[in-house]
Amino acid sequence: MFRPLALYIGLRYTRAKKHNHYISFISLISILGIALGIAVLITVLSVMNGFDYEIHNHIFNMANQVTVNDASGVVTDWHELSKKISTLGDVKAVAPFISEQGMLTNVGATSGVMLSGVLPQLETQVSKIGDKMLQGHITALKPGAFGIILGQELADNLQLSVGDQVILVTPKATQTPIGVLPRFKRFKVVGIFQIGGGFGFDSSLALIHLNDAQKLFQLGEGVSGLRLRVSNLYIAPKVSGELIKMLPERYIVTNWTQQYGQYFKAISMEKTMMFVILLFIIAVAAFNLVSGLVMTVTDKQADIAILRTFGASPKTILTIFIVQGSIIGVIGTLLGVIGGIILALNAPQIVASIEHAFHTHFISSSVYFIDYLPSRLDWWNVLHVSLAALIMSLLATIYPAWKAARIQPAEALRYE
Repeated sequence: MFRPLALYIGLRYTRAKKHNHYISFISLISILGIALGIAVLITVLSVMNGFDYEIHNHIFNMANQVTVNDASGVVTDWHELSKKISTLGDVKAVAPFISEQGMLTNVGATSGVMLSGVLPQLETQVSKIGDKMLQGHITALKPGAFGIILGQELADNLQLSVGDQVILVTPKATQTPIGVLPRFKRFKVVGIFQIGGGFGFDSSLALIHLNDAQKLFQLGEGVSGLRLRVSNLYIAPKVSGELIKMLPERYIVTNWTQQYGQYFKAISMEKTMMFVILLFIIAVAAFNLVSGLVMTVTDKQADIAILRTFGASPKTILTIFIVQGSIIGVIGTLLGVIGGIILALNAPQIVASIEHAFHTHFISSSVYFIDYLPSRLDWWNVLHVSLAALIMSLLATIYPAWKAARIQPAEALRYE
């Protein structure tokens, strides 16, 4: 079977002479270095992707994508405003809300809360709270029944479960014959949810029916604002801009990027920095490849001289050593990609096993927003890392191959 001369000899040279094991060892180290660098890089990027995805998931289970408020603090004509906003094609759902602070107390335990008055049938269209219920259902919030839904951590802190009674204290004062007193109201716990993450939803958020909130805070038919769900998270700033142009100046329009955008910018920057830093591992392996090929060129000087004597051109010699180095790069890249994919897909289980074996916990939800190691493999990352490794391996072959092509036959054979 015919094979090009440069390819044939390059394949042969991939294995050094048996008496020169040191060159074979250098080649092996180069392969392992490239493979290790790629495997680590793919795994780290997958973990960063996992954190990015999980934070997105935790935030947007409850966070507002776009919010419309009135400068006065109360939106009185929210029905008409909702209809007007819904005419925008990118707006998929609109729900009113009332947001106020309060304090819950139960048998001596007290905790500050952020109260959110909602309409259950509309709230499930703009948030995923309905999917996050551990006990009860959001539809258990009925007007006039004064039911309340708590985050799991908040319920645990107050030692509450579904069916228990809890007293809500609001900063809205009530005038009595003995003076001004805070307003108290007894609520029944009708549900418990768990959002997860470190953004405080589970420890400080409580939901009540919109009508109950209006009575409690004496808002009449008014609400604090409207929250919107849009067709795509990343067009929220665009929708905000359109609403600012559409609505009167008294309305204040905000979107999630103003509140949480810095988290995702930080993750993106960290991913970029990790990619650059870990590329140095592959670069070190590429330098090993240069060393190994230079030693191979020195070891093969007589062979190169004979090839030149038989008519091989400098270009052929150049190609031989580029082929040899490229083969090492390809083998290292393939091993690294396979190892990286296996590690990335099993990273959560591996870390969980280590934590279990050593009775420790590496990840705290108070720091990382989640208490486990996430991993999300991105095939574009795999492609980019593979291409970067192959390009660096190819560049590493240029100097040794150029040096081999410059060998003069007479000079090389003088002492043979």
